[in-house]
Amino acid sequence: MQEPTALDLPMVDPLPETTQKYFDICQDKLGMVPNVLQAYAFDVNKLNAFTAFYNDLMLGQSGLTKLEREMIAVVVSAINRCFYCLTAHGAAVRELSSNPVLGEQLVMNYKTAALEPRQRAMLDFAALLTTASASVAEADRQTLREHGFSDRDIWDITSVAAFFNMTNRVASGTAMVPNEEYHSQAR
Repeated sequence: MQEPTALDLPMVDPLPETTQKYFDICQDKLGMVPNVLQAYAFDVNKLNAFTAFYNDLMLGQSGLTKLEREMIAVVVSAINRCFYCLTAHGAAVRELSSNPVLGEQLVMNYKTAALEPRQRAMLDFAALLTTASASVAEADRQTLREHGFSDRDIWDITSVAAFFNMTNRVASGTAMVPNEEYHSQAR
């Protein structure tokens, strides 16, 4: 089995019971334990902080669909050229959209995708946050409002984009390797 990162940070052994249960659920539902979780498992407090924030942003209550949140993850990761996140979240977009072409377009260049104007505005905002966050202005938020996003939705778009900007850097800095299973999912 390939190590999840280039760093010599083995998982806590044995894992705490709650962590092992979480990994078992992942194995049952996904057919694998994502390497990002294994990578964080050298420090259970860091793993718990990561999973709590991820689960809230990506699975919690939001005016954004799960697909829209995954689309943001892919666009941010494409700009940052994060191999791990493009592989994992590209697979999620393919699965949630039932459209492998959309998944590949978002990985390569979201501007080529046939998106609804609302989705394009959302992804343009996420891209701006990724490439020039200090330039975001009220006009950018207003554009989102004009496309039907509430201020809470704008918070969520911003938070998902910011989270993936952070995790992309962790994945790149540690040479995090995506699970092989992602490559063949929803193709």
